[in-house]
Parts: sequence; C-alpha cells; structure tokens
Amino acid sequence: MAEPTLCAVATPPGRGGIGVVRVSGPDAQALAQAIASPLPAPRYAALRRFRDSNGEALDEGLVLFFPGPQSFTGEDVVEFHGHGGPIVLDRLLQRLLALGAVLAEPGAFSQRAFLNGRLDLTRAEAIADLIDAGSESAARAAMHSLQGEFAETVNGLVASVTELRVHLESSIDFADESLDGLAADELIGRIDAIAERLAATRRAAGQGQRLQEGLTLVIAGRPNAGKSSLLNALAGRDAAIVTELAGTTRDILDTQLHIDGLPLRVLDTAGLRDGGDVIEQEGVRRAQAAMARADRILLVSDDAAKDPDASSDLLDELPADVPLTRVASKIDLTDRAPGVQAGVIGVSALTGAGLDHLRAHLRGELGEMHTEAGFIARRRHLQALDAAAEALTEARGAAAAGLGDELVAESLRLAQDRLGEITGTVTTEDLLGAIFSTFCIGK
Repeated sequence: MAEPTLCAVATPPGRGGIGVVRVSGPDAQALAQAIASPLPAPRYAALRRFRDSNGEALDEGLVLFFPGPQSFTGEDVVEFHGHGGPIVLDRLLQRLLALGAVLAEPGAFSQRAFLNGRLDLTRAEAIADLIDAGSESAARAAMHSLQGEFAETVNGLVASVTELRVHLESSIDFADESLDGLAADELIGRIDAIAERLAATRRAAGQGQRLQEGLTLVIAGRPNAGKSSLLNALAGRDAAIVTELAGTTRDILDTQLHIDGLPLRVLDTAGLRDGGDVIEQEGVRRAQAAMARADRILLVSDDAAKDPDASSDLLDELPADVPLTRVASKIDLTDRAPGVQAGVIGVSALTGAGLDHLRAHLRGELGEMHTEAGFIARRRHLQALDAAAEALTEARGAAAAGLGDELVAESLRLAQDRLGEITGTVTTEDLLGAIFSTFCIGK
C-alpha cells in the first residue's frame, strides 16, 4: 500500500513576507499540477498562480518541484512559496487536503527521509537540534552531526565490533575447518581497543548533549531563602511564583535562560527541610534527585534571617561530586556588600545588587564545561553508548574467564545492536515515534 501524500505549512505560525507549504508523496506532482499548472522543470523556481477548484486565484508565488528519489524525503516533493499570511496559507492547505493529501504530523517529512534511506537517525535529529540550537557552538555541533560526523564515528565502532564478531563466529560455525582462532590475550586486547574508542566517543557525546540541552543549574536552599526571587531576577521575568509563605514552591520549576550567551537550564526546587505534608516531602525528594544530576548547585541562604548561616547544615546533604556556589540573598536588608565575601556571593533580587557578580561567576565556572563539541548528541545516544560499553565489559569478562567464544560473541552482538540504535540500523516503532514527535510541523 502506497504511503499517503503529506502536506504541511513549513514556516512558523504568524504573519510574514513568505510562507511555504510543502507536499511530499506519490501524488505530489499531480496535486501540484491541479493547483499551479504547468509545473516548472525540476529544481527550478517559477512564478505561478495557485488556483482553487473553480480556477480562482488563491495566491501567487513560486513553485519548486523536486522529483524523487533525489529530494529531501526521497519522494516527489513540491513546495509552494507564497505570501506568509495565516489565512492565505490555510486556504492553500485546505485545497491540498481536498485533493487527497494528508496533513503531516510533526517530524513526518524527516521520518520519511529516514525511512527512505536519505538520512540516518543522527542526521535526522541534527535537523531538529540545528533549529533549536541555543548558542553558536550548539549550532556548529548540530551542523557537524548533520554532515555525518557522529554517524561516521558510530559506524566505525560498529565495523570494528562486526569484524571481531565475524572472526569469532566463523571459528564457532566452522570449528572442523581448522580456522585460525584468536588467542585470549589478543581477543581481550581487541575488545579493549574498541572500548577505549567507545569511551572517547561517550565523552564527546556527553559534551554534545550539554550543548543540546544546556548545562543544568539547580537552585536549592531552605524554604523562603529567596530561591524563586533569584530565579526571576536571573531570568528577567516572573518565571516562578513568589510569596512570603514558606513552601510556595512544591515541585521543580524548569526554566531555560542565557547568561552572557551561555545557555542554562535552571531548576528552582522546593525548600529543603524535614517535615511538611506529603506533597512538600515529595518536592524535597525531587529536589535532591535534581541536585544529584546537576552540573552545579546554587545554595541560597537568607542573609536577613535570624540565623543567616542556617543553610550551612545542608552542606552534608548535598551531593559531594556536584560543584557548589553559595549565595546570600536579600542583602538589601543587611549590611553585606554585593559580590564575593568569604566564598559567598551576596545578591539582592529586589535591587539587582550583586547579580552581575553572580553572572560573571557562573559564566566563568560553567563556561569551561560548555565548550565546542565535534557533534551534537541526545540523552538517548548516551544511554545507547553506555549500554554498548556495558556489553563490551561483559564480552571482556567472558574472554578473560575463558567462558567460550559463544558468550563473547553474544555480548559483542548486544554491543552492536545498542550502537545500531543510535543511527537507526536497529529501530522500533516506539523509538521512531518518540524521536520524530519532538520535531516541528513541516520538518
């Protein structure tokens, strides 16, 4: 059964000088002929009137025709470049639907490109990452992935695992043929060499994932310490609800912001204290979990409180391996000077005093982590690389213990499958649905 012909507006919602409607599928050429005949020569733009079923003009603009398989999706693709008014674009879209096209879901065109062999999964994801890039370095890394650098690295690892599997499985399948097997030391050495390359790829992917998601900064402290006010001051807007009632923030508030060009994911958390109702206790549990995964923690204390050092006893509860910055808030109510004193940065969310010192500190501390990466990466890539590394560890253990080539080869197969999930040589419908549903409509 032939795939339906898809159509969608491929430019952002709202008014603009130009709006693009994209059509892809087996009937794309016929539908376009019905609206803007005659079609121009492939890959040439021509001015045409777009007409409704009665021959009345809907709009006027450029038409481009890209015959498959040499198109983005691998199918026949037609683009109508008209005027960017929502009503104009919707009328053209309704005309296409009346002719038999189907409205595209988010990521449908990129998914067609993947299914038709025009893109692997890393390149398809890089398209969305390039669109969503929050910094120049993230955009450059996404472009590297779009050009295939991540896929080439992963494919190189797959080739090495495959070569080793072939050697082992040939010895198993043709044991009577006196094929040269691998000595235990040589086998372990080859597994170790692959594992080292995989570890280097994992480090690079970790940096690429930071560029894709942004570094995570968690704001923590006692209830009413000024955490939400500090978040609002850094964001320059009311991102969090602020009241004088302790425990106003019950759940994690996730906010994206930039500090001097540095993209950050800032998490405002529930106040850390014992007791409270069931909801507040769950908020504290989530705050502790968020801190364990953070790139840095801002521990905020109320400088105007009766005991401004009350947050110090929280230090033993914080994850030891996550860097910490201590912040004294509400200094407009005390005599503390803005900036750093005894390792604590004094700030006032109300007046803005000390915020420049805090921003400079964060830029300096986190900027080193937000460095250039060879390619963009996502959390699922890291999980697949970790699973592949675990399988290689199992293969090495089986080889070292002399458990037989069959067990070693099976662990290598698992490693190969996990790596294949990254580029899409091993996929499931659920995986594809989760990936492409995050794309914008028209891509």
